[in-house]
Amino acid sequence: MIEVRNLTKSYSYQGRKTTIFRDLNFRIETGESIAILGANGAGKSTLLRILGGIDLPDSGTIETDASISWPVGLAGGFQGSLTGRENVTFVSRIYADKKKVAEKVRYVEEFAELGVYFDRPFKTYSSGMRSRVTFGLSMAFDFDVYLIDEVTAAGDQRFREKSKQILMQRRQHSDFLMVDHDLWGLKLHCDKAFLLDGGKLEIYDDLDEAVSLHTQRLLAAPAQRGMEEAVPVT
Repeated sequence: MIEVRNLTKSYSYQGRKTTIFRDLNFRIETGESIAILGANGAGKSTLLRILGGIDLPDSGTIETDASISWPVGLAGGFQGSLTGRENVTFVSRIYADKKKVAEKVRYVEEFAELGVYFDRPFKTYSSGMRSRVTFGLSMAFDFDVYLIDEVTAAGDQRFREKSKQILMQRRQHSDFLMVDHDLWGLKLHCDKAFLLDGGKLEIYDDLDEAVSLHTQRLLAAPAQRGMEEAVPVT
């Protein structure tokens, strides 16, 4: 279960404070996987970062009895001068029992399939190589809820297919909060939808209805949506 009450988030940019979303309230029951829809800039990734503890809200509370992942594939905590192996070892020492660190590192090494590059500096990796390591690290840990933000779009075709297969395996015993422009992927994994629009959140039990409405809104006013989502705070 995840229960969110009165969640508000804003940013300051060039002397102007804008609200991303205001007073969001929702509850996600165990066993529900949610698609998060919205135009670019609506706050989808921001919401995932807050739920994963990577970002802080201005106000509001989050209560849960579930283990929640960091956003899957996040590379923000990786140090560029360290190798892939060293980065994975560092994170594993934080989140895993010390007896299981070697197991986690081995899992990521085998999943990423980088060969000798696993022991080279992370800053030298291509975007595809980084995706292999960061996604593999996320999948090395078992969470009740995975926060997934466009991860299947990264890497080459073979890696994307490999990612989809492991997500299908995880879906058998874990729930997803998922952002993906591939609407087919959302329909494959999710039961319900949240639609972020103009700083507010709409909840839909019918995923197809939410996807249809989301598509209509994007087509209706593609040029204005970004401005509508940046609401000045006075």
